[in-house]
Amino acid sequence: MNIAVRPASVYEDVRTLVGPKSPGANVCWCLSYRIPAKLNKELRGPARGEYVAELCRAEPPPGVIAYEGGEPVGWAAAAPRSVTSFARSRSIPHVDDLPVWSLWCIRVRLGHRGKGVSHALIAGAVAFARDRGAPAIEAYPLDSGGDTVDLTMAYAGIRKNFERAGFSHAADTTSVLAGHPRVLMRLDLRG
Repeated sequence: MNIAVRPASVYEDVRTLVGPKSPGANVCWCLSYRIPAKLNKELRGPARGEYVAELCRAEPPPGVIAYEGGEPVGWAAAAPRSVTSFARSRSIPHVDDLPVWSLWCIRVRLGHRGKGVSHALIAGAVAFARDRGAPAIEAYPLDSGGDTVDLTMAYAGIRKNFERAGFSHAADTTSVLAGHPRVLMRLDLRG
């Protein structure tokens, strides 16, 4: 399988992966952790997509996209933690004062799962953050202990996938998602 991972600067591809089937629908668009809660509640329907279109034109773009044969098949959200709601989180601790990046959402399209796309997305997000000078990147995956995870709630990722990518457990959190605790995993990008 030939998977290429590139910065998410093509709005139509981001829309394919995280946008609604109906343009007026209110879906996350992967904005819930990216923008302040008040703005997240105010942006409705097409305004959410317009906001994401602006993010795609900005530097850095809102994350990375995995492509297979030119088709967008996966998404990972990544940004400096300082510009996300994780910067103010009471349930996800700060390990230190490094200006780390956060990787908080991984999504693989139906029909493309089980082919290594999520692994490619994690590696691509790491490279994306490293290329933009991040000293470290964090993720907040589920620690399912090998139990099955509801796929709609698996967007945070699974601990073992981050361990495979070289991330280390940096801290426990008080966050729970789909009945599973989340842990703070970190990969140092210096050196």
